[in-house]
Amino acid sequence: MAGPRVRLVVTADDFGYCPRRDEGIVEAFLAGAVTSVSLLVNGAAAESAADLARRHQIPTGLHANLSEGRPVGPARQGASSLLSPEGFFLGKMGFREAVAAGTVSLPQVREELEAQLIRFRELLGRDPTHVDGHQHVHVLPGVCQVFAEVLQANEVRFTRLPVERGVGGCEWLEAPARAFACSVERDARAAVGPFSRYGLRWTDAFVGLSTCGRHMSVHRVSRALARALEGIPTGHALTAELMAHPGYPSVPPAGGCGEGPDAFSCSWERLHELRVLTAPTLRARLAQDGVQLCALHDLDSKRPGEGVPGEAPLETVLERSRP
Repeated sequence: MAGPRVRLVVTADDFGYCPRRDEGIVEAFLAGAVTSVSLLVNGAAAESAADLARRHQIPTGLHANLSEGRPVGPARQGASSLLSPEGFFLGKMGFREAVAAGTVSLPQVREELEAQLIRFRELLGRDPTHVDGHQHVHVLPGVCQVFAEVLQANEVRFTRLPVERGVGGCEWLEAPARAFACSVERDARAAVGPFSRYGLRWTDAFVGLSTCGRHMSVHRVSRALARALEGIPTGHALTAELMAHPGYPSVPPAGGCGEGPDAFSCSWERLHELRVLTAPTLRARLAQDGVQLCALHDLDSKRPGEGVPGEAPLETVLERSRP
């Protein structure tokens, strides 16, 4: 394809989860393979990660966390619908089940999100470039409305919309992973309305549900971006985000968000992502495909007449992402 057809933000999630994770993320950023990071302010290494972000001038957003570890807001002081009796968040699936059952207090969600934004500013001394959700909690029904309200009130404009075209047909994903990815995509489609009403913005396309951990490869990243491009007229400059989880494996007990690192963080899969992202073959393939890596602020300063990421009509956003 002639000239850059896609401007791609590569975001490394879970910055601040553990020092070894952060070492790999910084390595990927300095290699030009990662262009943005999302910080867990309740992560065990949040303070040292913030120091790294300042030192290397890494564009940093908030990885809003309502599902893993300990809270940073008022919920720390006593009983909360967000927490187990032991004082920890309810987990990736536990939080989803509580939201579905209607037992999660949305005012408490608001308090925790606001507290995490305050903590981010304490750590970095500035506002986040964007806010997304750890384990995609920000697109859950009800939560997405509160999330959008909090971001608007705090003048944060960019978020993530995890709608990945064709993820349901990715046969390499194990059945539980594919089912989770499809549920995330359904929730994200429904979140478009609240996100739009509160003026949030996101990239035209998203990739990462089908390329997480062991499933990342140069070919699959390229194919996922190609699926996002299907039906886009030649000459249209598409913006996209690749969600990534690079890093060196955690070594317990270091890491986590108050409960120690999880199995994924301790596995070789994080290192696998780091190696794929920093390999010359990926950069060469992306260039061949007309993909140009960029930072989020480069999307924010699009030239007049190019349009704005995330502001296409709702029907267009959803139609692009259909299998």
